[in-house]
Amino acid sequence: MLLVTWNIQCGKGCDGVIDLARTVSVAKEFADADVFCFQEVSEYFPPLDGDLKQSKQLSLLLPGYKAIFQPSVETIDDQGRTRRFGNMTFSRLPVLQVRNHLLPWPDAGSVRSMQRHALETTVQAPFGALRVVNTHLEFHSQAQRQAQLTRLLDLQQDASTSPKPGRTSHDDPYLSLTVAPSSVLCGDFNFDVSDSQYQYIATASRPGLKYRDAWTIGDPARKREPTCGIFDRVQWSKGPDCRDFIFVTEDIASLVRRVEVNGSTDASDHQPISIEFE
Repeated sequence: MLLVTWNIQCGKGCDGVIDLARTVSVAKEFADADVFCFQEVSEYFPPLDGDLKQSKQLSLLLPGYKAIFQPSVETIDDQGRTRRFGNMTFSRLPVLQVRNHLLPWPDAGSVRSMQRHALETTVQAPFGALRVVNTHLEFHSQAQRQAQLTRLLDLQQDASTSPKPGRTSHDDPYLSLTVAPSSVLCGDFNFDVSDSQYQYIATASRPGLKYRDAWTIGDPARKREPTCGIFDRVQWSKGPDCRDFIFVTEDIASLVRRVEVNGSTDASDHQPISIEFE
């Protein structure tokens, strides 16, 4: 099983051009992934998406994949159109369940912030049911980010300590839920490895299956590769940084074969990351 996570910046490259065809081409050339997790997909926010419905464009560019788009922000413009912004997951593995978790958004005073979410897609991986959690945490507010991290750990604790029965019916909502203990948590976390919030999620002591940073599995001293700021020095004036991660639950850690960063593309201000499982 191969998965790619990438903050695509609404398809905007470091040249300032919004080009989703380029985005998808780079992603597919990087890895023939079974699951793509994209952050920052926009619909009808003209400065971000050119006043287009990006979820539809991406779906057309990735035939053969089940497309799942759930927003963190959903509002109605003056023309009656629904404007949406959030994360999008594509899977060519069977999809068992989709859940959209709006993450905490506590008051941050005058600090600029927006609603964030975690898009949870349960797929049938070769090694069993797997919850793929695609997220993008708050950039400006550390306090909000902390609340969001706590919620993500709460969700994992609940899934692995109180698993719900597997789906037995497509016709009855009481019998349709699948909550898998095993999980991949990926996306743009907006902290780096020196931040206490990285340590918070990587070393959390809680009941149930815990998350481990996939990058360090097999080689804890492996040198980090930057995941943002390589080519865009306007938004990332301090230079390259590592703010995108893939965490896996400890029960599937031994299945991780490799994790790679594509450091050569400038099709976004972030770099795509891949993970391959045996």
